[in-house]
Amino acid sequence: MTKQRVQRRLAAIMSADVVGYSRLMGADETGTLSALKELRRNLISPILTEYRGRLVKLMGDGALIEFASAVDAVDCAVCIQRRVAERNLAMPDSASISFRIGVNVGDIIIDGEDIYGDGVNVAARLEKLADPGGICISGMAFDQVKGKLDAGFQDFGTHQVRNIADPVRTYRVVAASVSSQPAGPIPLPAKPSIAVLPFDNMSDDHAQEYFSDGISEDLTTALSRFEWLFVIARNSAFTYKGKAVDVKKIRRELGVRYILEGSVRRAGDRVRINAQLIDAESDRHVWAQRYDRKMDDLFELQDDIVASIASVVGPEITLAEIERARGKRPDDLGAWDHYLRAIAAYHRMTKHDVEAAIADLSRAIEIDPDFANAHALLGQCHVHIGLRGWIRPARLAFEEARRWAEKAVHLAPTNPQANQSLAFMLAVTGETEQAIRVAQRAIELNSNYAEAYAVLGHALVFRGDLEGGLAACQRAERGNPRDSRGTWLYDAMGHAYFFLGDYEKAIDVSKKGLQQDPALFGALVTLACSYACQGRPKEAKHYVDELLRLIPRYSLRALRKNPMFVDPKMADDLIEGMRLAGLPD
Repeated sequence: MTKQRVQRRLAAIMSADVVGYSRLMGADETGTLSALKELRRNLISPILTEYRGRLVKLMGDGALIEFASAVDAVDCAVCIQRRVAERNLAMPDSASISFRIGVNVGDIIIDGEDIYGDGVNVAARLEKLADPGGICISGMAFDQVKGKLDAGFQDFGTHQVRNIADPVRTYRVVAASVSSQPAGPIPLPAKPSIAVLPFDNMSDDHAQEYFSDGISEDLTTALSRFEWLFVIARNSAFTYKGKAVDVKKIRRELGVRYILEGSVRRAGDRVRINAQLIDAESDRHVWAQRYDRKMDDLFELQDDIVASIASVVGPEITLAEIERARGKRPDDLGAWDHYLRAIAAYHRMTKHDVEAAIADLSRAIEIDPDFANAHALLGQCHVHIGLRGWIRPARLAFEEARRWAEKAVHLAPTNPQANQSLAFMLAVTGETEQAIRVAQRAIELNSNYAEAYAVLGHALVFRGDLEGGLAACQRAERGNPRDSRGTWLYDAMGHAYFFLGDYEKAIDVSKKGLQQDPALFGALVTLACSYACQGRPKEAKHYVDELLRLIPRYSLRALRKNPMFVDPKMADDLIEGMRLAGLPD
């Protein structure tokens, strides 16, 4: 028998869905369904006919449409968004409906009236990247339509999207005819969202405008590297340039929970930059900071300010989101809420809390099996179970940690947290060189990710690169001074100073770690060794006793089996310090 040949063709594919459909249905199921049907029948269907689009199928709140021409597909998308925005002007907020649209050109597989293949899948992923009321197209579609439409396009960069092997080149349609701000309030996305408003130029010299604009643009790019954070495009945020800030209005028009704003004032060779993060729902300040710098190298200054702000804003939003999740009823919790609850419990770092974090993370993964951050944090929880002796033998916990961390990287290879989690597990199990490579990969993906610097610092210290390890840890501390997971970096810094023979600094940073986590056994080891080497046996014994209270079976023999040390002399120095402190063999 001859195998039937698969039927294929090249086509332009449009994928569209309703923004906030679940929220609209929850508020008024019958009314929303009726309004959506009316919209499809009286507005969208005639437009599809005009532009020769074939409706392949409806999928609840979404639609898949095929076109023979990329020009027709993109022009049709522009027309739909314009007409929907015009309709919304005459509708009450409760009846306002807006769409996200993605357009791709690619090879499709024909199966009767249905279509399949990567060409279709990419269009669906592009739709998820589009702003509410906006259009996102692939590089393939852009190549077909550039210069042929009365529309503008913004390079949106290259994105690694789910279940597509190669990164996708993307563009946003920024035609004046496309309304990215529907009259009705845009529903908040499932994950935290932020708009970086243009920083105000407070200097007398208007020529300095480029510097304040550059900071805003670079901050938008930097925050976009936090993959869990929905960041409004620069073009949308810059429509508020020069206008008085009304956070409630911006929240409604952009559909964001947080707003980052600021100002730049230059006088002579000095510049002062103020930045503040605002919760737009409650109209309250979450964080504010002032930066005073000398104007030497302008680009270096801009990079420094952007890195300083971006590395703090991400964790501050996480802390605010944790507080928000605490106020929700258990039956209202989604995957993101369970993840936030797990972060809060993980930070407290008791056996009970880590077990609670594991339960919340398991529930988050049950709700969303592709939630890479939940897999990553679950891996870190199991690392601590093994490290702190809460399971015997510890290798069972480490094996479980490896499974979850590797799954996180498999789900999202370009996710910084997934790579950081894997690096953490590798560092603890003695795979130091690989841990360094993976931590560096996390930093490449997000140069403002303080926790990745902390893991890199720990791996470098235990490889014997003490100065390099301290530099990485200090970068982490500077970037995120309020991160309670700083215990990991204080552990590493304490060891580094001990091996350098600077016992006072080793004691100082180890005590900082204990203030955040009284059960931080690495800090207890460093304190015991440092006091012993200073000839202060009473203080040394106090920390040995505390260590044995937490891990009764801990001994010099167990310390000798620690896989983290690459340099045998470092291991010998630590073992000798603990012997002097009174740790039993």
